[in-house]
Amino acid sequence: MNNRGEFSSRIGFILAAAGSAVGLGNIWGFPKEVASNGGAAFVLVYILLAFVLAYPVLMAELIIGRATRSNMVDALGKISGNSVKRAGRLTGIWGCITVSLILSFYAIVAGWMIAYCLQSLAGFVGLQGIADWLVAFSVPRNLLFCGIFIALTAAIVVGGVSNGIEKWSVRLMPTLFVIVLMLILYVATLDGASEGMAAYLVPDFSAVLNPDLLVNAMGQAFFSMSLGVGTMLVYGSYISNKENLPTIGASVALVDIGVAVLAGLLIIPAMYVALHNGVTIFDENGALLEGGTLIFTVLPELFNTMGAIGVYVSFAFFALMVIAAVTSSISMLEVPVAYIVESKNIGRNKSVIIVASTIFAISATVIFNFDLLFDFVVNLTTKYSQPILGLFLCIFAGWVWKRNEILVELKKGSEQVEHSLFWKIWPWYIKFVCPVIILIIVYRSFS
Repeated sequence: MNNRGEFSSRIGFILAAAGSAVGLGNIWGFPKEVASNGGAAFVLVYILLAFVLAYPVLMAELIIGRATRSNMVDALGKISGNSVKRAGRLTGIWGCITVSLILSFYAIVAGWMIAYCLQSLAGFVGLQGIADWLVAFSVPRNLLFCGIFIALTAAIVVGGVSNGIEKWSVRLMPTLFVIVLMLILYVATLDGASEGMAAYLVPDFSAVLNPDLLVNAMGQAFFSMSLGVGTMLVYGSYISNKENLPTIGASVALVDIGVAVLAGLLIIPAMYVALHNGVTIFDENGALLEGGTLIFTVLPELFNTMGAIGVYVSFAFFALMVIAAVTSSISMLEVPVAYIVESKNIGRNKSVIIVASTIFAISATVIFNFDLLFDFVVNLTTKYSQPILGLFLCIFAGWVWKRNEILVELKKGSEQVEHSLFWKIWPWYIKFVCPVIILIIVYRSFS
């Protein structure tokens, strides 16, 4: 049996778990949803649903993880009775496959972020040919920087829990906050930023009654916390028994929400600054541009209009995106690595090499067949597989696992938890309410 690592401090876990939750989707997905769904009205609904939906599922993963001290496959097998043990293990394997597929396309996008970050430097020192190559879509560029990103992620995960994941999360997450805040303050001084602030912060409460807003907010809250694929379950398995799980879970949720809200304060004003500078930010239907168009077209055009300082702002922005990507990717890679280390008794170094190489091979397949596979893999994993896995986790936590065993686990960090508001609400909530909400999201995704 391999010796399992453990987070050495509460802040180490919170920053690592928040880093897992804070990814590229937070920084480019959340602001677009806000701007398209009633501004601050969406923010308020999102914050509410983050605790109504995402927090209970987050707690299910953390409790299962710490109680079993296992990877996702073994953990779901351990909490299942003999009759459904096989189903538990198969669900865990499904989670490992899903998170590996997510990382395969995530690494491609994160590689683009590295390339754009380096492009700022290449342009600054006059290497225009290299700068142009770095931002031109090509198979060699995509393979090179995807490989660099996966190698960077693997190098951190090789260090284990305290010397790898925790050590780098404690460094990278504060850096992320500093860069975000610096960029917010700078962008706020530019012409056009006030209009962006108004679009982001002034609520249109009539939009709250729109069913699409509620469904979009539910989806954003669920996906923004990396739920369903075992990242939080595995991180939970590394938490000390003395920690109060409901409190520590709430801290993770708050940090994740905080970064999403800060990202909105940066991206939306930046888009309106771009509009003021003559850059197109709306499509032909009047909707804000999103995703790749926003990050790789609109914002670089904005940086080009800023003059000499645009190089520094561009470098800082894409460095921020790389940091957000890395803090998420290390948690994703840890899910299958933990399974191989513990179930197959293979050393961590070798396990990381096996998993990282496999994921790079999948990424390369996607890169060589980009138009055919990229959107397919994204939709298969995030739109369909991830919420269904979240549903299964609710079923295991609410219906399969014995309630008294859950209470015993929670009491390790808080003797009085039985009398808390959390324990009065969470057990029936995860059993009845969360599955219904997730089923609505799944139904909407298929419709």
